Amino acid sequence: MARTSATNGGRVTARPITESLRRQVREELPEVAGIADLALQDKTVEAWAFALAHSSFKSIRDIPPAGNPDTNEAKRGDQTDHLRGVTRLAIAIAKEMQAAYPELGIDMDVIIAGGLVHDVGKAWEFDPANRKRWKASQKQFGRPSIRHPAYGAHICLTVGLPEEIAHIAMAHSGEGELLLRSLECMIVHQADYTFWNTLHAGGQLKPETVSPEKRRYVVDRTF
Repeated sequence: MARTSATNGGRVTARPITESLRRQVREELPEVAGIADLALQDKTVEAWAFALAHSSFKSIRDIPPAGNPDTNEAKRGDQTDHLRGVTRLAIAIAKEMQAAYPELGIDMDVIIAGGLVHDVGKAWEFDPANRKRWKASQKQFGRPSIRHPAYGAHICLTVGLPEEIAHIAMAHSGEGELLLRSLECMIVHQADYTFWNTLHAGGQLKPETVSPEKRRYVVDRTF
């Protein structure tokens, strides 16, 4: 993929968002078909198409299966495994809680859309071109300049996703500790942390990507 000249900071030149790219996103994230609101379904697809078109990645599957760059990376799989796994976990939590407490009024479309785009900003934060620029000029840009939750919220709002979906992208991770999470965001947040903590406890994260204080789960232990 062509990139801009070094005089423009080594940034990636955006590709057109095509119907082929949108079809690819639907194939990579088949759970999107479970969104009953067709307009929301289309915008969920558009968010990932936009993210890919503005990155070095040709596919969501090209993004490593990690929580953050080089941190808590699964031993196998790719980012679609995480997105789909979190979405299915969130659906299961929502269904169980809604059955037990109907008064919760959980919006399943928001759960599915939020689960699928909660990490849409990773196409930016994980992009090798961006990471190279940040490493070379941390004084100028920071490192990273913008983490994936904030950039994900930007993408969601740019493509016209509702505020409650952008909130999930923004607040599913540590940034969410600075505000009060919505009901659906709390469910996606718990599903996200359950996904990584289960891989961690099961020894399925690459040891070199796990912080030293948590490495006892993944080093010198048979599961």
